[in-house]
Amino acid sequence: MIETLEQVEERVEDDLSATDLLALARDRKAAEDQAAAELLEVAARWADLHPPESIHSAAAFTVPGCEGEEPIAGEGCPLVAEFCVAELGAVLGISSTAAKKLIGHALELRHRLPRLWAQVQSGRVPSWRARLVAETTIHSSPALTMDAARWIDGQVAAVAGRIGTAQLDRLVAETIKRFELADPDPAADPEDGYLSVDPRHVTVNKEDVHYAGTLHVEADLDIADALDLDQALSHNAAAQKALGSTETLDVRRAKALGDLARTQTALDLFSQGHGTGHGEDGLPAAREVVVHAHFDASVVGEQTVFGPTGRMENGQRLVLLDQVTGWCGDSRTKVTVKPVIDLNVELSTPAYEIPDRIREQIVLRDRTCVFPWCTRPARRCDVDHVVEFDHDAAAEGRPQPGPTATHNLAALCRYHHRLKTHSAWTYRMVAPGVFEWTSPHGHRYRRDRTGTSRIDERDPPERP
Repeated sequence: MIETLEQVEERVEDDLSATDLLALARDRKAAEDQAAAELLEVAARWADLHPPESIHSAAAFTVPGCEGEEPIAGEGCPLVAEFCVAELGAVLGISSTAAKKLIGHALELRHRLPRLWAQVQSGRVPSWRARLVAETTIHSSPALTMDAARWIDGQVAAVAGRIGTAQLDRLVAETIKRFELADPDPAADPEDGYLSVDPRHVTVNKEDVHYAGTLHVEADLDIADALDLDQALSHNAAAQKALGSTETLDVRRAKALGDLARTQTALDLFSQGHGTGHGEDGLPAAREVVVHAHFDASVVGEQTVFGPTGRMENGQRLVLLDQVTGWCGDSRTKVTVKPVIDLNVELSTPAYEIPDRIREQIVLRDRTCVFPWCTRPARRCDVDHVVEFDHDAAAEGRPQPGPTATHNLAALCRYHHRLKTHSAWTYRMVAPGVFEWTSPHGHRYRRDRTGTSRIDERDPPERP
């Protein structure tokens, strides 16, 4: 039997050999895998306890750019009540979206990938590998039938889940071809099922802003297009070097891609404006993105001095003042300056509708949706009356219980706004920007500008 680290230390504090530590590491990893497998089982059983009242109240994923939705698991899996997801996510300390994925993966594995599910529960396949397969089969386009999913299950289970993402993509493409799930592509080679699925895409990950002020761009292009792009970037990077740039090749290629985007945008704007540009070359500014950056400022004499670092609202990442200065100095950049709003001032209006100035104050104060562990940016959220606005109070001569005022407003994403309105979740503001939530099962959470923490259930709730 392998001893725990505490037992080993108690036995002989200085007797921690390399063999002991390796054995302990292996034991801990096995325990971690077992716990992850058990968590999948718990998620599936949680789903069993919460069937939806109708298909319209079932949990689903919204599809960007579309009005439709995707189910959290594939054809043949039971539906799950959408609001039960938030309770499980909060208990686990993860977002509702992450909890939705966990439940979906558990159902997909149990109902459509049963061999892989059995391997996970027996410890032969780690949970993370199985979930990678489940994520792929759930969101395959076109959707996989039960028979198609079972065929993939047999192929993956045969190698005990040891399959990479590229192999998995090809396996799914082959399955789509084998089960005739998509209309045949006349340009595809009939001997190559992989070509029947067009993998071309360009994805700009706007949610993950690096501290250096960069975004990740990923693309799959037609071979000819990719070679053309590579040549254009190489030529531009070489031109920058010839003009005296001392930056690395990677940086110059990245700047070249931005130059291509701005040049094309400028040409488009110039064409639309019939040549009435504002620059020296007759072209208007190409970069017209509003960047919400927040810097601490102090007044020295009659001059306002900004700190060297600030926070980008998009991505909640640090940004350097020198970076922002550089963006503003670009001749093709249109700079938009937003008025400063004091977050400590109480703003209010007698109306139900929220004026832009109050909305902006709430967005800046809350930063994200204020539901526990939710990270959706506040600028894309609804502004909710914490205490419901009474539309009849003024007409009946009663004081307004839920005023449209800073102390009674909070940023909630659409999902958690609906959750608060239509379920037993409740919350209140105990200080400016500080919220306490209580779940239907009595779990309590505190959310402030630093994040979310659990409130000890033994502590009595604070009184407003």
